[in-house]
Amino acid sequence: MAFFKEINKKVNGIIWSFVGTGIVLILLAILIVWTEFVLRVVVGLFVLVIAYAFLSAGYKIWRIKEDVKKYLKL
Repeated sequence: MAFFKEINKKVNGIIWSFVGTGIVLILLAILIVWTEFVLRVVVGLFVLVIAYAFLSAGYKIWRIKEDVKKYLKL
């Protein structure tokens, strides 16, 4: 039972990570319409946000894999 609680906790972390990234991307999309300088800054931030989302999701998926190994004793 603890195994499923741990997996549920990790999956919820991934979900919140993607929700947070989506909110930031929506705010960045709104900022795009202002000026050319803001557009450059927003594009740079967009790349950083996407990179963070992939790194964060990759780490959380790796932790799930480690928990599966631990609980199933593989």
